[in-house]
Amino acid sequence: MTVWIIAGLRMLTLGVAGLALLPALVWGQGLPPELTRAWAQTKIPESSLSVVVQEIGGPRLFAINAEQPRNPASVMKLVTTYAAISRLGPTFVWHTDFLTQPGARVSPAGALSGPLYLRASGDPVLMLQDLWRLMRELRLRGIKDISDIVVDRSMFGEVTIDPGSFDGAADRPYNASPDTFMIGFGAVRLVFMPDPATRTWKSFVDPAIPGVQVDSNIEWSDAKCQGSPVVSTETTLVDGNVRFRVSGKAAGSCGEFDVFRLAFSQQEYAARLLRTMWQELGGTMTGKVLTGETPADAVPVASHESPPLSEVIRLINKRSNNVMTRVLLLTLGAQAGRRPATVANSAEVARQVLARQGLDMTGLVLDNGSGLSRTGVVSADSLAQMLQKAWMSPVMPEFVSSLSILGVDGTARNRLREISTQSLAHVKTGSLRDVRSIAGYVWGASGKRYVVVSMVNNERANEARSFENALISWLTAH
Repeated sequence: MTVWIIAGLRMLTLGVAGLALLPALVWGQGLPPELTRAWAQTKIPESSLSVVVQEIGGPRLFAINAEQPRNPASVMKLVTTYAAISRLGPTFVWHTDFLTQPGARVSPAGALSGPLYLRASGDPVLMLQDLWRLMRELRLRGIKDISDIVVDRSMFGEVTIDPGSFDGAADRPYNASPDTFMIGFGAVRLVFMPDPATRTWKSFVDPAIPGVQVDSNIEWSDAKCQGSPVVSTETTLVDGNVRFRVSGKAAGSCGEFDVFRLAFSQQEYAARLLRTMWQELGGTMTGKVLTGETPADAVPVASHESPPLSEVIRLINKRSNNVMTRVLLLTLGAQAGRRPATVANSAEVARQVLARQGLDMTGLVLDNGSGLSRTGVVSADSLAQMLQKAWMSPVMPEFVSSLSILGVDGTARNRLREISTQSLAHVKTGSLRDVRSIAGYVWGASGKRYVVVSMVNNERANEARSFENALISWLTAH
């Protein structure tokens, strides 16, 4: 509503004479003078820039190196999320089920005969509390003692990655591996609580799974809190156990804070968590957590349903979550019949979905779909065409609302917060070393809506942030 009110007021102030000047906004291939100056200030060669600005349903205002494939960083998530919601629909959900063998019985003492099966479907937002409720359903049905839990991951193929392969930061959640059964993105929470009496920080791990310890060496400060404390984490793995040594300085006035880190592979983390959570619920487990397939005639006992895809892509695009995007791409492949789904066959499905809409996406290399890649590329022209198509599609409301609102939320919440620009764009941002990008929709003062794509691949790419801001500001004024 804010967007429409502000845009409407600007149309009134522009007046009829101003509207008559609008056709002159088409610059062809070159940047308008104001943006030429903004780009020059970055001191980056124009050969490193790809930019497209086009009125929705109207002419292209200007374009530079539009057909050059470039690394878009996290802007690549637009391709994955649009392909997925186009093919699966906004109401698509994932199911995670517990099942037993036909004829399985629960003894008066609560012992389940035979193994318990867990059939996973790649839910990217299955959290600790969801698994807790799901396992609690088992307890409500009188099950207390179980032998083996067989986790069925057959929906996906061999998709495990080395979390340290991209940048060496193997304990960082943004590097988490995808998996058919992923809980809380596979990350543990390190919690730090202030103790003013002793001027120290106490710590614990959530969930309290075996084999994870945290040593807090955080220095106490009496300063006024200036924001979330910045701490460093050293991770060591010895004999299957993980120790996090956390150091830094934090103001007690900041209160409790937490840090998320990867401790184990998705499979190992899930196995330890299943056993721990079952014990916390008062159950006992005598067997192991295994990987296998669910019998075709297995009987459902308890089930969890994810939020709809429309809500999931909001989390992906606004928060720029990499592992959720990876899982979504694999889900797209699996639901198209490519089982077990792999990155390669799922990326092929995504291309086919877009091709059926007339989008050839020339030069697209989707890779893992998240943009956390050095090999993924797409052209500004392809992105602009896709954004135009998305605006005209039945899933436009869900797709556009998944993007960050300029100066309000998501990764764009701290940008262009002035009244003249705030809320007047829905965008996805992207940033890697030597890469900076932004793409989405901008509402102009004339009431027109524009597609904007800007990608920079250069060792000075971070300097392009000022140009991106100038570009969006210029559009909101026209």
